[in-house]
Amino acid sequence: MMSPIRAEGWTVVDQQNSRHATRCVLTKLGTNVDATLERCAHGRLRDAYPVAEHDIEIRLDDAPTDEVTALLGALSATVRQADPQCRRVVFGAPGGDLATLAAAENAGFRYVVDVDLAGGSLSLAVAEPSWVTSVDMDLDRVPGT
Repeated sequence: MMSPIRAEGWTVVDQQNSRHATRCVLTKLGTNVDATLERCAHGRLRDAYPVAEHDIEIRLDDAPTDEVTALLGALSATVRQADPQCRRVVFGAPGGDLATLAAAENAGFRYVVDVDLAGGSLSLAVAEPSWVTSVDMDLDRVPGT
């Protein structure tokens, strides 16, 4: 699914691609982080919110909180480069984990909603490109005309 994963300062020691997901192990100074980039329409979030076909969820397992910002920034840039049609890069912080949610916000994500999944609750944050968030304030003009 994704081209080679890159995160500054981290080494990718394993990357496995499938049609709907990329899984990799990133390592830095003896710290390993399992990262998964998965199409939301085919993953655990498919029923959690109205997903779009190109939405991608980033999951970081065992990531130190102080590294979440840098990892999310690098991985969301990888997603945007690999799929320019991606409207939302989604990250789910464990419910109630305000430090991880703040780290995601520092990476350019914004909190959207809390969702309940079979494995627990998540606080979803999204990063969207400017072509999604820009607003045409000319209310008297029909878009596209």
